[in-house]
Amino acid sequence: MHKLGSIGVGGTNPVRIMGILNTSPESFYKKSIMTSKQAITNTAIQMEKQGANFIDIGGMSTAPYLRTKVTEKEEIRRISSAIKIVQRVSNLPISIDTCRSQVAKTALELGVEIVNDISGLKFDKKMVEVLEKFHPSLILCAYSKTLVSGNLVTKTKELLKQSVKIARDSNISKNKIVLDPAIGFFRKSGSSQFFTKIKTDWVQRDLSVIQNLKKIKMNHPILVSVSNKSFIGKILKIENPEDRLYGSLAAEVISILNGADIIRTHNVEQSRQAAILAQNLAQNKSRKAYNTS
Repeated sequence: MHKLGSIGVGGTNPVRIMGILNTSPESFYKKSIMTSKQAITNTAIQMEKQGANFIDIGGMSTAPYLRTKVTEKEEIRRISSAIKIVQRVSNLPISIDTCRSQVAKTALELGVEIVNDISGLKFDKKMVEVLEKFHPSLILCAYSKTLVSGNLVTKTKELLKQSVKIARDSNISKNKIVLDPAIGFFRKSGSSQFFTKIKTDWVQRDLSVIQNLKKIKMNHPILVSVSNKSFIGKILKIENPEDRLYGSLAAEVISILNGADIIRTHNVEQSRQAAILAQNLAQNKSRKAYNTS
């Protein structure tokens, strides 16, 4: 059975919900930014009440169209404070959203069980040393430092396969690995270094991947993070991320019907309700449907 931390994911498990808690003022979705002790406390308590299974804490935005890089020292300061606050008020497993080995090491030393690496372990070569020491659960994102062309569904699978190999070579159990197809991070150009460059239409790439999630699973659970992202804004002609809730929920439902096992979201309560309905409508007998209790 696959697990993220102590929580079973994929297979016969219900779709899990991962709430996003950003401590980075640079993040694209301003409602997700929590920097004060009280705001972080309230958000963690609320997410648990609303049915989140995990809390994903980030200290540096990786939005491809923003200049968001902060020092490693600042990222560590941000996440350390947030982790300690969340641990005091919630029992939910915490995921640390980082590409940097020292940030991951700090989080794991504080008791975090999950590393969510947007670079799929390809940004910081020292990350493997951290994996070998702590053996955390991993969320591996499709990522390339070089231009990607051709069939982007196939290429996404290839990039994920590379990251899985890095993890397995670092003695991480297959059952502790979840894959993320990187919706929103394949672009023609960008201000951040945390994106994969492509020649083709990035909106069509994201749509194609969502339509073909089962082709890239490789017997691993799939996490999808589409919440309020720009492909939704592009299609619906909605510039403000805060106005993309309905599009986000539609994309999440389609993702679940196409094989997503975990939904990473800014909108925990709404996404959980959408997931309950999607699973019951799908009538997938191999997976336990949510109940409403």
